[in-house]
Amino acid sequence: MHALDPIPTVRRLETDNDQVFAIEIYGRTTSADAENLFGLLEGAYALHDRIDILVRATDYEGADWGEISQRTVAEGRRHAEEHVRRCAVVGGPDWTTRIGGFFSADIPVELRYFPPEREQDAWSWLDAREIRQRL
Repeated sequence: MHALDPIPTVRRLETDNDQVFAIEIYGRTTSADAENLFGLLEGAYALHDRIDILVRATDYEGADWGEISQRTVAEGRRHAEEHVRRCAVVGGPDWTTRIGGFFSADIPVELRYFPPEREQDAWSWLDAREIRQRL
């Protein structure tokens, strides 16, 4: 990584439940961040047939995913439909309607939005806790 390269805006969060995949998205996300996210999800799918997802949006400034290939998006959608049970979105805009449109209508993915002050409710809904990293 070059010193002037943008810092990735998608970061994986450790959890105490290995069937809960959690990430934090902050700032403005790019196509490279989306590719990174799809890769992280593929790793989680390889370990578990079904997973729950928590997305924490912190200081979210929007997304610029125009350069991501439609093939990558279609493959990401297909894999998510096969593996995701529930998805909790915490903070940022309420993406659940837009994310819901990402999945086929006959795919039973439960989506819930939680404002930042109710983040603990999101973790409880997914039966998990964040394991804070020591620096």
